[in-house]
Amino acid sequence: MTQVARSTTQPAFPRLPRTGLEVRLAARPVGLPHPDDFEVVEVGVPGPSVGQVVVRNLFMSLDPGMLTLVRGDARLPMRPYEVGEVMYGDAVGEVVASSDPAVREGELVVHRLGWREYAVAETSAFRRVDKAAYPSPSMHLGFGLVAYVGLMEAAELRPGDTVFVSSAAGATGSMAGQIARLKGAGRVIGSAGSPDKVAHLTGKLGFDAAFDHHDGPVLDRLREAAPDGIDIYFDNVGGEQLRAAIEVMNVHGRIAVCGALGRQSTGRPDEGPGDLLNVLGKRLTIRGFTLWDHLDRAAEFGGQFRDWLSDGSLVYDETVIDGLRSAPGALLDLVRGRFTGKTVVRVGS
Repeated sequence: MTQVARSTTQPAFPRLPRTGLEVRLAARPVGLPHPDDFEVVEVGVPGPSVGQVVVRNLFMSLDPGMLTLVRGDARLPMRPYEVGEVMYGDAVGEVVASSDPAVREGELVVHRLGWREYAVAETSAFRRVDKAAYPSPSMHLGFGLVAYVGLMEAAELRPGDTVFVSSAAGATGSMAGQIARLKGAGRVIGSAGSPDKVAHLTGKLGFDAAFDHHDGPVLDRLREAAPDGIDIYFDNVGGEQLRAAIEVMNVHGRIAVCGALGRQSTGRPDEGPGDLLNVLGKRLTIRGFTLWDHLDRAAEFGGQFRDWLSDGSLVYDETVIDGLRSAPGALLDLVRGRFTGKTVVRVGS
């Protein structure tokens, strides 16, 4: 259902439209949400008050963790979505009206006010970025820094390590596997959810080995791919794949816990890591992490990332969904494994 609210656009800002769309959570789901749990609403776009800017969103990010926020799980270090309120998420856009002399119209910014066509807020809510840094503004929403932090900080990657990445064809996994290779890993193994994705990993993305986690017990597939064990597990999934990794892990192995896609895609509790005697006996390290604790690595990663893109040593894989109205359905398709690489919604042209 689409509602319309009266515009309060100020005539002093001719680039502002009368209205724009936003997506609200209409109902709190149990388990996986249904498209009816979301509502697209047309609202007025106000001119900026003193110290504010209006940003026309170009692209917004879709992330599996959003399903956890939809269900209201408070265990993540992020505020759950509230029923009846517009949702939020990473976005990149262009300033189209400014009442702050420090921010000019036409500048490109990233922020957390996605799920809407136009974002209005204090300038402190936005971070200016270089328009010329990447071929597309959407690349400012990539998860390369997440993968880099997980490998270098949480997992303490060392040259020669054998690295296993779950959900390796996704936004973070595809970056983690490639970055591990570029930073000196001896062998990189990935798991994915289809034969096409497995071929994508070993072909386009340069993984040394990969397997379909639906193709028999994960423990058997992982042992085949890593006959000498693994030193690092970059965990995007949890569940069976985490338990298999612990079984195959070498002494003093390190596990970086980045996500819990197994739980997010089903809405059911995870069975956990299983028998912890292996963790004790092998002296393993299991470490959760968030990007927000390591933003000091952003400049370091950014320079390397641009170099890797420039010389062709890293492939940036992206799926683009058109239109804000398509975003709720695309979020559900994302956790069902229907996309590869980073998934973004093209909000406007």
